Amino acid sequence: MPDPLIEVDRAISELRRGALVRVYDEHSSRLMLAVDALTADYLALLKQLGSTAPELVMTGTRVNVLEIDKSDRPVSVLSHPQGMPLDLVEYLANPLSASMTAPNMAGLKVKDADALEQACVTLSKLSRLLPAALIVTGAGNDDIPAVQASSIQSYMTIAAYSLTMVSEARVPLENAENARVVAFRPRDGGIEHLAIIVGDLNPAEPVLVRLHSECFTGDLVGSLRCDCGNQLRGAIGEMAVAGSGILLYLAQEGRGIGLVNKLRAYQLQDAGFDTVDANLQLGFDSDERNYLPAAQMLRMLGVKRVKLMTNNPAKVTALGKCDIEVVERVPHIYPSNEHNDAYLKAKAKKSGHLF
Repeated sequence: MPDPLIEVDRAISELRRGALVRVYDEHSSRLMLAVDALTADYLALLKQLGSTAPELVMTGTRVNVLEIDKSDRPVSVLSHPQGMPLDLVEYLANPLSASMTAPNMAGLKVKDADALEQACVTLSKLSRLLPAALIVTGAGNDDIPAVQASSIQSYMTIAAYSLTMVSEARVPLENAENARVVAFRPRDGGIEHLAIIVGDLNPAEPVLVRLHSECFTGDLVGSLRCDCGNQLRGAIGEMAVAGSGILLYLAQEGRGIGLVNKLRAYQLQDAGFDTVDANLQLGFDSDERNYLPAAQMLRMLGVKRVKLMTNNPAKVTALGKCDIEVVERVPHIYPSNEHNDAYLKAKAKKSGHLF
């Protein structure tokens, strides 16, 4: 049997370059192209190899914000008498194309996605692309990489449990000289998560911990649109004052949607959407993060009880579900500025953050 992680990793690489992938189970298979990266040549091949006309599969969230359909289906399949013209695909899948005139949507039909079609959208998300794909029924040929739907749906869990420590080094920090960084890598060689360990831990006592999703704009270049940079450096400083702690630096940019999609969300925010609604416009959930990798990293560091430095009650709940006991929530609040005030208010109002 193929390794599920390697199957998915190869499929991700193909989708990101605009190529075809076959998603299959024991009953059927679909050929898919990620809408975000499709090329004309591969689109022609998709049409040639499919036994059905191309359909568009995307999240129910995106369908709802377009007001095409109002249902709680997680994923929808859209078909059109003309076989989904490309201008219609672009209009439906990419909210940043919404300024153009709406194409003719007469005859557009919407239905529930089956398990294979849902897996196609999940694979697009794992690829850090827009959560939308063009699909046909078909088996393709031997040159097209194939991935089982079950491998896609279990990828996040298997990757988390496959994490191993691959390196560790002492790294004196600006506000915490007694610090070290430990790198954790999944078995498929995917992106590493990091643990910044401040001071000397005593795992017999609850450890001060922060789960920090990577933020290129806030952490590295000092963006004022969020409070991530302040939270990152502030947490390390507070751990140094407390004597010890762990900051888990998780590869989950943009609440799990990736840097490119986060920049798209910023464009939508500049057009008037808040930080939550911008994600929904893109077709994502308001928060796509998975905290099982964080829990697994803590267990590998010998930590089972934590004082969690966060303003987000969802993190407390998520760690608890992963069998990490949160004995205390430690508030982690920094002053807002004119650029992130609305962002913080939206997180409080719509995502339940406590400020």
